[in-house]
Amino acid sequence: MTTFDKREEGFEKQFAHDEDLRFKATARRNKMLGKWAAERQGLSGAEAEAYAKEVVLADFEESGEEDVFRKVRGDFDSKGINVSDEDIRRQMHELLAKAVAEVKASG
Repeated sequence: MTTFDKREEGFEKQFAHDEDLRFKATARRNKMLGKWAAERQGLSGAEAEAYAKEVVLADFEESGEEDVFRKVRGDFDSKGINVSDEDIRRQMHELLAKAVAEVKASG
């Protein structure tokens, strides 16, 4: 194996590792966002957990995070809960930073 091949293999492994961390952090963020949104909807216990899972699953509708945003925005709108788009997006951003830190800390 040449030096170039070894470097390429190293980059591929790092890319796969980074993608795995990104997936885990995004899923963790979505679960935390779901719990945050559930609380604002007056849900608790098993209902809050079930809602958080719905938010996580919403992320598989399309690439990016707009599907998650639309899920939460739509649920707030349908229940007449007054939370701005900016507040939802800020929460998504803050929770992603927290999730990344947690994923990195867990190994």
